[in-house]
Amino acid sequence: MDFADLAAQLNAGIILPEGIVIITLLLVLVIDLVAGRSSAKGIPYVAIGGLLLSLVALYKEWDVANPISFLGSFNGDTLSVVFRAIVALSATVTILMSIRYVQQAGTSLAEFIGLLLTATLGGMFLSGANELVTIFISLETLSIASYMMTGYMKRDPRSNEAALKYLLIGAASSAVFLYGISLLYGLSGGETQLEAIATRMAVLESGPSLGILIALVFSITGIAFKISAVPFHQWTPDVYEGSPTPVV
Repeated sequence: MDFADLAAQLNAGIILPEGIVIITLLLVLVIDLVAGRSSAKGIPYVAIGGLLLSLVALYKEWDVANPISFLGSFNGDTLSVVFRAIVALSATVTILMSIRYVQQAGTSLAEFIGLLLTATLGGMFLSGANELVTIFISLETLSIASYMMTGYMKRDPRSNEAALKYLLIGAASSAVFLYGISLLYGLSGGETQLEAIATRMAVLESGPSLGILIALVFSITGIAFKISAVPFHQWTPDVYEGSPTPVV
């Protein structure tokens, strides 16, 4: 089986927008490595161009006939396209806001854009994730890049403090979330796809068990900490106060 057959079998074209973001990220890193600080003026527009191409690819995927790819791990349906487009568009606006801010701070703009594109990639994959492992990896890709962007102003003590708080809260919430989805994996008989887990839970004759309730509580709590949902939002003001303005 050659590469073309494998790509067709996995329906890999569904993640073309994410592939464009990956290529853009690599291009930004290579340009920065080769040209150095002299490329600072052009790199933001290279990144914006890649994100706009990704938006075009998302538009082409609107109402696609077969949105399932990678054996059910990723779902590129219409709702997924909407949220992936929101993530890519938000990243584009953030880059435009960041150019002058990062340059005046005296830090590397290319590295900041690289982190932002990494977070964008995690957010886009998370928007279409249809399986527990994909959800966790996408969420952590987004989170780790966000930790680094929060503490990107290395000379600012408030930024360092915010990054440390964010890292500790994020690590704890990741552990709680991972424990919850591991319980779901075990209680569903080794299923990782969301639809299969829901089907297994629906056929239980005795109704929701204590184990399922505990798994859902841990999973929802971990996500609630990540998105600072009430009542797990107490850490948010401190982190937002010290974070760079474009990151917030």
